[in-house]
Amino acid sequence: MDATATATPFSTLIRVASHAQHTEAETSSFMSDLLGGRLGVDAYARYTEQLWFVYRALEGASEALRKDPVAGPFIQRELERTPELERDLAHLRGADWRTGLEPLPATAAYAARVEECARTWPGGFVAHHYTRYLGDLSGGQIIRDKAEKTWGFARKGDGVRFYVFEGIANPAAFKRSYRELLDQVAADDLEKQRIIDECKRAFDFNGAVFRELGAQFPLSA
Repeated sequence: MDATATATPFSTLIRVASHAQHTEAETSSFMSDLLGGRLGVDAYARYTEQLWFVYRALEGASEALRKDPVAGPFIQRELERTPELERDLAHLRGADWRTGLEPLPATAAYAARVEECARTWPGGFVAHHYTRYLGDLSGGQIIRDKAEKTWGFARKGDGVRFYVFEGIANPAAFKRSYRELLDQVAADDLEKQRIIDECKRAFDFNGAVFRELGAQFPLSA
């Protein structure tokens, strides 16, 4: 990185550098059809199942990384989503929702990469942590609103609890604090570039999941 890049806050660098991948993922045909109300609740449930595999990978590693100088500051209990996902899935699929549940191939690859980073590279774990949780606190709220209106879920109730952060009273302030953590991350410029590259890769994993979901839930011509 040059001197200009060094002077730019890391939170800005990572957001700008991954913008194209972020936009491509969030404007996928599957997500567009889901948010447009053109898919049924089964597609929403299948998407929620994929999220469970990813967050189980993220949060299953959290305790081991809690004291890590790079990843540790980002691990905050109010962000944890696995219990909410499990409550949503029980509502969407019934009490035996785990029976026969398998991830899509793209989801399995995504979760495996998260687990690999958690084991071997805290900076990579931060990249995946950032792409997931800040997205949940931002665009995820659009998904919640659409799901409530499209499929009749109670406001912030079962079915959309994944998107409800009850422990975060002020999401905007929380996101500012999170970006400050990024700006202070214990990494040199070379490592920061590696984290940015992994962030792009995380969005690519998301895009692959959306493509496979789109193939599973195609709109009729």
